[in-house]
Amino acid sequence: MEIKLYNTLTRKKEKFTPIIKNNVGMYSCGPTVHNEAHIGNLRAFITSDLLRRMFEYNNYTVKHIVNITDVGHLVSDGDTGEDKMTKALKRLDKELTLENMISVGDFYTKRFKTDLSLLNIKQPHKTPKASDHIQEQINIIDILIKKKYAYIAENGVYFDISKFSKYADFALLNLKEMRKRLPIDTLVKKRNPQDFALWKFDDNLGWDSVWGKGFPGWHIECSAMSMKYLGEHFDIHTGGIDLIPVHHTNEIAQSECATGNPLANYWIHTEFMNLGNEKMSKSKGNIVTLKTLIKEGISPISYRYWIMTTHYRTQTSFSWEALLGAQNAVVRIYKQFIDLGSQNGKIDKTYQKKFLNAMNNDLNTPEVIVVMWKLLKDISVSNADKRATLLDIDGFLKLSIEKPDDIIQKLIHKEIPYERLPLEVQRKVKERNEARENKDWDRADMLRSEIKSAGFSLLDKDKKTIISEN
Repeated sequence: MEIKLYNTLTRKKEKFTPIIKNNVGMYSCGPTVHNEAHIGNLRAFITSDLLRRMFEYNNYTVKHIVNITDVGHLVSDGDTGEDKMTKALKRLDKELTLENMISVGDFYTKRFKTDLSLLNIKQPHKTPKASDHIQEQINIIDILIKKKYAYIAENGVYFDISKFSKYADFALLNLKEMRKRLPIDTLVKKRNPQDFALWKFDDNLGWDSVWGKGFPGWHIECSAMSMKYLGEHFDIHTGGIDLIPVHHTNEIAQSECATGNPLANYWIHTEFMNLGNEKMSKSKGNIVTLKTLIKEGISPISYRYWIMTTHYRTQTSFSWEALLGAQNAVVRIYKQFIDLGSQNGKIDKTYQKKFLNAMNNDLNTPEVIVVMWKLLKDISVSNADKRATLLDIDGFLKLSIEKPDDIIQKLIHKEIPYERLPLEVQRKVKERNEARENKDWDRADMLRSEIKSAGFSLLDKDKKTIISEN
C-alpha cells in the first residue's frame, strides 16, 4: 500500500519513494548522554520506532542509526557556554578528562538503551558514538575548508553560512532579523553572526587536529555518523521539532556543501511535550523521567499508549491524570484480550485494511487505536479472529498484549491462591489445564468462559495460570 509522510523539507504530506527499492535508510538524532533522558526526549524515539515498524510491516528492510553525542554539544545553540559533558563531569565531581567524559557518556548510554527496551522501542541497528568518530568529523571539516565553505577563527573552525545560498530555506529563517539579535562577536571574529562551529579549540581537553587541539562542534557529528553508516544521501532523518532551526539547518548546510548531494529526502519531526505551559527540558529543570513514572506505579507501556493517542505532529501536555487514564485504558485492553481465549483464527481483512490505511497515513496512531477499540467491541468478529487481528495491530503499536509487564499484571490480576477458590471453580481450572496440555483449545476456551461467568479471570504466564476476581 502507498505510504504518506509529512516532510518538513517541503512542508507537505508526500508519497514515500525509497532511494533503493524496498529499503529504507533512517537516521535519528540521538541523546546527548550527560544525564537521564526525560519522557519528552523519549517521545521522538517512539515516533522513530513506529516509523520503523510501519516500514517493516510493509515489507521494507530498514537500517536505523541513532547517534550518541558524548562530546561537543554546548549548552547554548549559539556555540557559547559550556560543553554539556564537561558540565556533567563537574556535577558528578569528576576530574575533567576525556576518559571520565567517555565513561559518564557510556553510563547514560546504557540508561538510554534500557529506557528504549522498557518502552518496547526496537534497538537501533547501530548507535555510533561521537567520540569514536573524530577522524570522520575532521575529514569533513577539511573538505569544507578546502572548498572555502569554512574558515579558521580565534577559537575554532566555523562554517560560513553566506557561502550556502539555501541556508535559511529548511527552517524558513529570517536571517536579517536574526542578525539584529546576534551581533558579530569581535573576539571570535566570526564573519556572520549565524556562522557555526565545526571545531572548537581547547588546549586542555580534546583531540589533535591540524588546526589545533580541541573537539568537534555538535552539528558535524551527525553529518559524519549518518554519512558513514547510511551514505551521503539517504531516505529519512528524524528528530524533535526543536532541532529544525539550528541543528538540522546546520547539518544540511555542512553535509550538502561537503558532498554536493542532498542529505536526506524526508525529514520527520516530533512535536514538543509540555509540562504546564512550558516545553519539558533539562535546562528548565522541569523534567520527568521513565524512572519517575515507574516509581509512581505507571507502566512504561502506559506512557507509550498515551503518546500514541496523540499524533506525533501535535503538541501534547503532560499530566498525571491523563497518564493514569491511559493506564486504565491499557488494563482494559489486556483484560479484554485475555477474555478472547488462547486460540488464534484469521486476521480480519476489513479491520486490517482500516489499520493499514491509518498507519500508512503519516503514522496516524490515534486512528489505529480507534480501529483497535472498534474491533474489541465488534461482536460480528469471532474471538479467535479478533485475537489474531489484535496481535497483528500490536506488531505496530507494540503494547505487548500477550505479555504485560509487571506493573500491568498486578493491576490486571490480584492473584487468588488455587485452594481458596470454590470447589467447582477448582475443578474447572484443573480440567482447563488438562485441556491445554492436550491442545484441546476449544474446550480450554469454553472452560475459561465458564470460570469467568463464576466471577474469576485467568492469565496464563510461564506455564502457570494466575487466577483473580473479575
